[in-house]
Amino acid sequence: QVQLVESGGGLVQPGGSLRLSCAASGFTFSSYYMSWVRQAPGKGLEWVSSITNDGSNTYYADSVKGRFTISRDNAKNTLYLQMNSLKSEDTAVYYCAKVEVVAGSEEYDYWGQGTQVTVSS
Repeated sequence: QVQLVESGGGLVQPGGSLRLSCAASGFTFSSYYMSWVRQAPGKGLEWVSSITNDGSNTYYADSVKGRFTISRDNAKNTLYLQMNSLKSEDTAVYYCAKVEVVAGSEEYDYWGQGTQVTVSS
């Protein structure tokens, strides 16, 4: 069965860095786009970043552009999110999600359990 397991979250001071990982199993990882999505306390889901199946193209929300970097290692079936210059507003639970294309639209068909990122002094 499909499993996505995030790790790497924690407490960091403003301006600090964290690297999130998402270990994937149960599907052909290298065949699928992947995304990071976050949910801040009391707010809805916010798309953060996506990457194509071969890693050749990446996409970012304006709120994280220039600070976050998405990458993947298809040999290790692992997705990453390098987060630099963290701000308090980056505090959220971060989820990795597998992207499925349905009728021409991208949908998330599997999610990890999430990892908490807290940015605070």
